[in-house]
Amino acid sequence: MFCEKAMELVRELHRAPEGQLPAFNEDGIRQVLEEMKALYEQNQSDVNEAKSGGRGDLIPTIKFRHCSLLRNRRCTVAYLYDRLLRIRALRWEYGSVLPSTLRFHMSAEETEWFNHYKKSLATYMRSLGGDEGLDITQDMKPPKSLYIEVRCLKDYGEFEVDDDGTSVLLKKNSQHFLPRWKCEQLIRQGVLEHVLS
Repeated sequence: MFCEKAMELVRELHRAPEGQLPAFNEDGIRQVLEEMKALYEQNQSDVNEAKSGGRGDLIPTIKFRHCSLLRNRRCTVAYLYDRLLRIRALRWEYGSVLPSTLRFHMSAEETEWFNHYKKSLATYMRSLGGDEGLDITQDMKPPKSLYIEVRCLKDYGEFEVDDDGTSVLLKKNSQHFLPRWKCEQLIRQGVLEHVLS
């Protein structure tokens, strides 16, 4: 049936929970592209036959195949674009290093795109805020207080709290009162947990 494989790609992403990246369906993309190539070749032969033989009865079939080509293209672009939006959101959620389980679900081109996006974002952040730059990925939600209470979920070791060299030893199940901007990245990585009173 026309466009079924392309629609299945879109359904596959729709079924995946928000914020998760399903494995790249290279086989599905290949099948859609093969279908598009076959439709295009059939249309070319029918167009040539309609022009040379004066067969106007082929025009509805040509238009139907052309609409199928356009629909396949829209579905494929929607699939790829949605995946890029999810990968971009993962950069903001996990930081510049993605967990291996997520990288495993990405194609080589998506990994390359992620690396370019990561570098562009880092260049932009370095251009802000003077010599040190400004990390705009820190406070995803406006903070209610500058310090928060956190619990360590796994042994991490020494963690530098201030620029003057003050550090804290992060051991499993220890609790600390730390600056929010210093520990937000560790919270996203699963090293720390925000303790809500």
